[in-house]
Amino acid sequence: MRVSEIVPVLMNAFDPLLTFLSLLAAVYGVTLALYFLYGLAITWLNRRNPERRIQTGRRGDKRMWAEIGQSTISILVTSTSVSLGLFSQHMGWAPTPWQLTWWNALPLFFLCMVISDLWFYGAHRLLHTKLFYGHHAFHHRSVAPTAWSHDSMTVVDTALSQAHHTLMVFIVPFPPLIILANRAYDQINGTFGHAGFEYFASPGARFPSPMLCAFFHDQHHSEFRYNYGNYFSFWDRVFGTIAPDYDRRVKAMEGLHRPLRLSAGNGPASGGRVNSPPPKA
Repeated sequence: MRVSEIVPVLMNAFDPLLTFLSLLAAVYGVTLALYFLYGLAITWLNRRNPERRIQTGRRGDKRMWAEIGQSTISILVTSTSVSLGLFSQHMGWAPTPWQLTWWNALPLFFLCMVISDLWFYGAHRLLHTKLFYGHHAFHHRSVAPTAWSHDSMTVVDTALSQAHHTLMVFIVPFPPLIILANRAYDQINGTFGHAGFEYFASPGARFPSPMLCAFFHDQHHSEFRYNYGNYFSFWDRVFGTIAPDYDRRVKAMEGLHRPLRLSAGNGPASGGRVNSPPPKA
C-alpha cells in the first residue's frame, strides 16, 4: 500500500477517535465539576444543620482527601461508560435514539432511572460477594460517608456498577439528553445519599413508597448487609434485602428535625428540638 493510500485510512480511523476523546473530555469535565459543586454545596448545608447528622458517634471527614483523590479516577471510568454509550449511538452501532419531546421526556427519564437502578442493584449485590468484595472494600472504608464518598470506588467497582450507561443504549434507544440528565441526577442523588445528614425523611421515603432518603444508603454503609438500591427501595423489598428496621427508623426521624437552616451558625437554633439518633432496637 502506498503512502498516499495509507493517509486516508489513518484519517478515517483518527476522526472517530478524536470525536470519542472530545466527548469523553466534555463528560469528564462536567461530571468532575458537578462532583465538586455538589460536594461543596452539601458540605455547606451540613455545617448549618449539624443536628441532622445520622451517625452521631462517627465522623468520616478524615477520609475526605483520600475520597476526593480516588473519585477523580472513578469519575473518569464512569465518564468513559457514558461516552461509550453516546458514541455508540453517534456511530450507528446502537439503535437510532428516539426523538425527545415534551410528552415523552418524563416517562423516558423515569424508565432510564428504573433500568439504571436495576443494574446498580444487581452489580452492588455482586460486589458484596466473596469473589468481588475486594474491589468494593475501598468504598466501605467510609463507614460514616460524607458528601465526597459517592465516587470513592476502585476502577473495577466503578466499571461494574456504571456499565449500564454503555449497555442500555443497545436495549432502549434513549435520547442522549435523557442519558446525560440521568447521569447528572445520579451525581446529586449519590452525593446526598452519602452526605451523612438526613434531609428527606418523610412518609414518601418509606413503605409503600419506593423512594428513599439519605438514611437508606447511610444504613448500608454502617450495617453492610442491607439496602443495595440506588434510586428506589423497590428491588430491596422484592428480594428481601432491605434492612428490617429501615421504615421504622425513618418514621422515627420524621418528627425530630427542626426547619432547615441556611444561615451561619454551629449551634442548635432556639425553639427547636435537637435531633437524636432513632433507636435501633
